[in-house]
Amino acid sequence: MFSILSDRRFRHLFGAQIVALLGTGLASVALGLLAYDLAGDQAGMVLGAVFTIKMVAYVTIAPVAGAFADRINRCRLLVALDLIRAGVAVALPFVSEIWQVYVLIFLLQAASAGFTPTFQATIPDILPEEDRYTRGLALSRLAYDLENIISPTLAALVLMVLSYNALFVGTMAGFLASAMLIVSVMIPSPKPTAPRGVYDRTTLGARIFFATPRLRGLMGLNLAVSAAGAMVLVNSVVLVRADLALSETALAWTMFAFGLGSMVAAFLLPRLLDRVADRPVMMTGAGAMVAALLLLSLTTALNGLSWAMLLITWAIMGLGYSAVLTPSGRLLRRSAHAEDRPAVFAAQFALSHACWLITYPLAGWLMARFGLQPALLVLAALATLGMVMALRLWPVGDPVEVEHTHDNLPADHPHLQGGGHRHSHALVIDGDHPRWATHF
Repeated sequence: MFSILSDRRFRHLFGAQIVALLGTGLASVALGLLAYDLAGDQAGMVLGAVFTIKMVAYVTIAPVAGAFADRINRCRLLVALDLIRAGVAVALPFVSEIWQVYVLIFLLQAASAGFTPTFQATIPDILPEEDRYTRGLALSRLAYDLENIISPTLAALVLMVLSYNALFVGTMAGFLASAMLIVSVMIPSPKPTAPRGVYDRTTLGARIFFATPRLRGLMGLNLAVSAAGAMVLVNSVVLVRADLALSETALAWTMFAFGLGSMVAAFLLPRLLDRVADRPVMMTGAGAMVAALLLLSLTTALNGLSWAMLLITWAIMGLGYSAVLTPSGRLLRRSAHAEDRPAVFAAQFALSHACWLITYPLAGWLMARFGLQPALLVLAALATLGMVMALRLWPVGDPVEVEHTHDNLPADHPHLQGGGHRHSHALVIDGDHPRWATHF
């Protein structure tokens, strides 16, 4: 897995991802504590609203950013967005009203909506070989796991001597360090695509997404991930601080358990994906998340909520979470030409977060209105629905190469040179292949 770090460009981008995510992780802990200070037992509702604002920014801005990403120098774009995020982090310690948190979070997440899919679409350009890209994805997933492990640990150490406002300073430092690492390497920018109208450009990624069976299945898995993940991200602070009456440090260790499970999966997945197809791995991960929700519901009903069981189920949740998300980049890379990847990655970013837009406020509302048991059962049912959707929409087998006929193209068309009207290659939705079919 670590051999790809010999590539200087990937090594610097991976470092930028790590420091930015560490800063984001510190902010996540600080936001939970800030919400608790401002709203007390209703902190889950505040965090649900914060995450909803985050999702609105992602869903509305990411497709536009992806549509025009090939018209802007990637390095300058990424650095500018990092600087915006650092500026917002500086302002967060000074808020005194809940509405101020909402405004700043929207600005922060609007910048992230442009940054993240552009960053993700850059990695397959740097690592074009699938085996190296798979290991790059695993390391990228590991970076997210390091956020869930190292950030809470750092937060716990800082909180021993300083207030949680100091964590926002760490967030600013992470974004600034990310910008410096990005500037230090040459990042490839895609060749501009053929001129398209605004509507065509902004909907390209979604049209490719919904025309490709494996990506339609990924949408169902996105729903499963968001339903399970929302329970962890929205309600952990309420479970630990209010229900269990534990300390701020205990909250950090609870998130550590989720990150630990995810990290274990990230280490195991590269070799596993060399031998097992993406579909069964991702379906198993979704099943593990559903099982974790039901396990916590059952044990809580029998013996009440305990911190030990919460740690165990959050670790299982992290394992399944990573097993679904890590291979998803392979599906996106396989399903689009290089020039269309920014749009497809942006579509995945927006569509997956549209699921979070539903589950974040739902998780907070269910917990505040009905309590733990109904929240767990409803979210488990929603995750199961996502699994069933994926199983039906993503066919077993899912061939990379598809034999097909082109009656829609003239014999001298460049696409047919050397292959004839009937030929076989990796089928990707584009102008010559507008739908998933064997006859055009």
